[in-house]
Amino acid sequence: MPGNREERGRRASIEGFANEKILCGILMKKYGNVSLVDLPLSPYDIIIVRKLASGSEDIIRIQSKTARKSVSFIGGSRGGIDRTYKSGVKTYIQTTKHSDCVVGVHHEDNKTELYFVPTVLIEKLGKKSISLTKICKLKENYEILENCKNKSFVLKKAKEFKIL
Repeated sequence: MPGNREERGRRASIEGFANEKILCGILMKKYGNVSLVDLPLSPYDIIIVRKLASGSEDIIRIQSKTARKSVSFIGGSRGGIDRTYKSGVKTYIQTTKHSDCVVGVHHEDNKTELYFVPTVLIEKLGKKSISLTKICKLKENYEILENCKNKSFVLKKAKEFKIL
């Protein structure tokens, strides 16, 4: 397998799909009303629909990313075996137009860790990825996820956490 490029691509593709489902399951246990998005051209993978105290609903759009040493903010490309893209779709860096939060799914020692990176922060960073060590305070930080569309909250926390 190490020398077989096609097999490595196939495994990477499987890992990405599995991570989406793992993330969806974790979020569903916490928030209940969570779904995978079955729209192939959608720039996000999962939605969370939360009831607010006011009775209105808040929808959070999530892009899932496999995270080894960093979380990538690149969208619009295929991973794994389907890497060759002939549809004319161009890659892009996630923004608030595409999703509300990128979630890095990291596996270590048979444990799954989630890193919540709001797209308002990604826009401010202006980078294609970020190291997990740089965003350790975003790991399992559900307050960040729940407030991911609140720009002033996110940027204040990012400065407090020394991400900015």
